[in-house]
Amino acid sequence: MYGDELEKKRYSSIEEIPGVTPSIAEKLRELGFNTVESLAMATIRELEQAGISDKKAFEIINAARSSVTLSFIRADELLERRQNVLRLTTGSKKLDELLGGGLETQTITEFYGEYGSGKSQIAHQACVNVQLPPEKGGLGGGALYIDTENTFRPERIVQMARFRGLDPQKVVRNIIWAEAYTSDHQMFLLENADKVIKENNIRLIVVDSLTAHFRSEYIGRENLALRQQKLNQHMHKLIRLARAFNAVALVTNQVMSSPEVFLSETIRPIGGHIVAHTSHTRVFLRKGARGPIRIARLVSSPYLPEGECLFKITENGIEDVTEEDRGEWG
Repeated sequence: MYGDELEKKRYSSIEEIPGVTPSIAEKLRELGFNTVESLAMATIRELEQAGISDKKAFEIINAARSSVTLSFIRADELLERRQNVLRLTTGSKKLDELLGGGLETQTITEFYGEYGSGKSQIAHQACVNVQLPPEKGGLGGGALYIDTENTFRPERIVQMARFRGLDPQKVVRNIIWAEAYTSDHQMFLLENADKVIKENNIRLIVVDSLTAHFRSEYIGRENLALRQQKLNQHMHKLIRLARAFNAVALVTNQVMSSPEVFLSETIRPIGGHIVAHTSHTRVFLRKGARGPIRIARLVSSPYLPEGECLFKITENGIEDVTEEDRGEWG
């Protein structure tokens, strides 16, 4: 059933959905399905793990989807619905322009580059900026930060918050942080994040970095298929959450040198085609010739042209490069 054939009813909890008994609700919560939004994005196969039949799972998912109005629609209706997609400022006007106005909600934006290129700095800045009001480029919400390399520093958040005129204590209180110790733990955190996201008005989900654990744990070509399968599952969970809660999904990624041309090397991100196809917007970061200047290159986007821009990383955070900077750093 689709569109008008579905009963238009809003459910505020999974227990309200027809067919979800208290025992089924308990099993669903154990699997990480704590909200109606997460059930609307679930697959029948995922619900089978709760001991639910295919038919029952189909009915539950359909009811949840009707509650969040997921159905076939015309392209003009989709265009109108796209007006609900919001933009989060990066802190740099030039970088925002490169991204079509900022970091887009309901999609995954991936920043990749070598060590020190600014990936985690952009993630930190986004955690501050998301708390700004919409008229200042924010989303008026909190951030969820999944840290896989122990790179998150609240002291850095305090610096950035002060420069933006925000109360540092309020800003750090609105960031929910979790350290992922393994790839399985990383997946578990995201799979059980829907309740935290809803209760804390999370509008930004950060995974920094996406591939570090997968890269270190699945070594060798014989483990490549399993690694890619898990990465695929992980990223699809991330995009479901971003769409369900109209949030920005920001991931950072490591790179590797690939000797594709004789006597030369090219830098490419980890994760292969799985990450490439699932990340809607991909940005390659690299250091400038000297100083705090960084170069951002938009590598792929569903509708934006490739391009480059400069920005800088200072103690204040992410900023635009000035003419004075250009003269000083060449």
